[in-house]
Amino acid sequence: MSTYIRKTAGGNAAFHNFHNDYAHIADPNERRRLALAEIDKAPFGWYHVRAIIVAGVGFFTDAYDLFAVNMVTSMLGVVFWQNATRSPGKIPTKADTAIKVSTSTGTVIGQVGFGIMADIVGRKKMYGLELILIIFATVAQALSAHSPACSIVGVIVFWRVLMGIGIGGDYPLSSIITSEFATTKWRGAMMGSVFAMQGIGQFAAAMVALVVTSGFKGSLEAAKSVDKCDGACNIAVDKMWRVVIGFGAVPGCLALYYRLTIPETPRYTFDVDRDVIQAGSDVKAFRLGAPKGNPDEITRVRAKENDEHQLNIPKASWSDFFNWVRKWKNSSVLLGTAGSWFLLDVAFYGLGLNNSIILTQIGYAKGNNVYEIFYNQAVGNLIITCAGAIPGYWVTVATVDTIGRKPIQIAGFVILTGIFCAIGFAYHSLSGKGLLALYVLAQFFFNFGPNATTFIVPGECYPTRYRSSAHGISAASGKIGSIIAQVLIGPLRTRGAKPGSSDSPWLNHVMQIYAAFMFAGIFTSLLIPETKRKTLEQLAGEVEGTPEYDPENVRNRDVVKAQEVAQGIEKMA
Repeated sequence: MSTYIRKTAGGNAAFHNFHNDYAHIADPNERRRLALAEIDKAPFGWYHVRAIIVAGVGFFTDAYDLFAVNMVTSMLGVVFWQNATRSPGKIPTKADTAIKVSTSTGTVIGQVGFGIMADIVGRKKMYGLELILIIFATVAQALSAHSPACSIVGVIVFWRVLMGIGIGGDYPLSSIITSEFATTKWRGAMMGSVFAMQGIGQFAAAMVALVVTSGFKGSLEAAKSVDKCDGACNIAVDKMWRVVIGFGAVPGCLALYYRLTIPETPRYTFDVDRDVIQAGSDVKAFRLGAPKGNPDEITRVRAKENDEHQLNIPKASWSDFFNWVRKWKNSSVLLGTAGSWFLLDVAFYGLGLNNSIILTQIGYAKGNNVYEIFYNQAVGNLIITCAGAIPGYWVTVATVDTIGRKPIQIAGFVILTGIFCAIGFAYHSLSGKGLLALYVLAQFFFNFGPNATTFIVPGECYPTRYRSSAHGISAASGKIGSIIAQVLIGPLRTRGAKPGSSDSPWLNHVMQIYAAFMFAGIFTSLLIPETKRKTLEQLAGEVEGTPEYDPENVRNRDVVKAQEVAQGIEKMA
């Protein structure tokens, strides 16, 4: 029988009917390969920029909501603990930790839950739901209040857990959607650009805090210290923290429509839905900015039925997943991505969510009145973000597709080990400026290093049918590390401090502990593959003739069909 069939009518110069382009090719595996090649080899264009912006706005919102809490908890102390018997005007350590950990706890749930669901029901169906949850929980936080029946901490913790679930969902979804739509040549830069919006989000959080502080300058200057901030000063600070939190919902609202209308990734439609005609049409739709391809429905349904058993890619199932992860070749990579992210986040969030404490230690969160205290705290956060975090993110974007993911990650862990050793062992001999310089360097090499690459690599190195789940598991491991940092390691900084004191006598030892985690990250990084300039199918071991090729990842359809025929004969007998 001839392998060529007549092309159908339809399509035009601007938007080709996918069936017209590849209808003469009977083998669905070859049609899949040709369509994916269009994505992999496509020149960088506006449709790629659009994907980066849509995914990046979510990460902007995530980072804003996560790191704004640095300044918000200080404001909450002024408003709700003004009459405390111990340290009036300052939030208790346990309440501060509970508010920060609640977000990370929700994030773990969201990363695993949304990651798995995106592999089961599709990326498109889940994308946007996490942003709706973030927007709703953010607005609810800004409207929270204390009552005799429920403390402000309990209310905020509740909403931050829900917000964390939404933030967690954004990690695998934004990574995978960007990865599966990206051109092979610039995939790392595209994913890095999405993740770099974290730095812009941190900058925006500090900038909004600075603006609202300046806006209420007159009311804040009247109080010489946080324990004397009552009357107009107290009302002003109460408005300030609500504005800082509430602003986090604005960019999410702007991006929501575009997330809900983004097309399904063709790779998911090919490999999980196993709909070759629809997936190929979606490739064209994506490049033209349309939400979905519209092939002839009858042709699509018939082709899907005929192609079902001809596709080489295994069907996703729990048994297939356990068989896949049971192989050391695959489980070692998962251990590498999850372990590296876990070790990184212990230090990254241990520092990042406690910027105000570090700034206090170096004398950058002090002042002669409440206005100067909050102003200096906001400016200090801006300095750290602009000098360290933002440049680090964008240097990664510029170099990740040339230097490679693995060298950047390993070098980052090596340098961070040295920086934390320097802070930890020379802490008492360092000046405030010296400590600030090392802290800024740490932020730079977090982001031109493992903080960016631990996000990028899991979005590339797994097969399509488990890519989102594996990314979610890796990301959740990181957030478990951040919880450990905040609950177990972070409180050690106050060991030996006098009751009611804000001193951190054990901070140097905490830095030494972080150095040990960074050193361990060097070895987990050795388990990850180098993914630069390789197609996602090659990395998944599906491309015959490449070093990564694994015959077990590509099912022999003839054998399977023979087995199905044999099973059918047995049933008939």
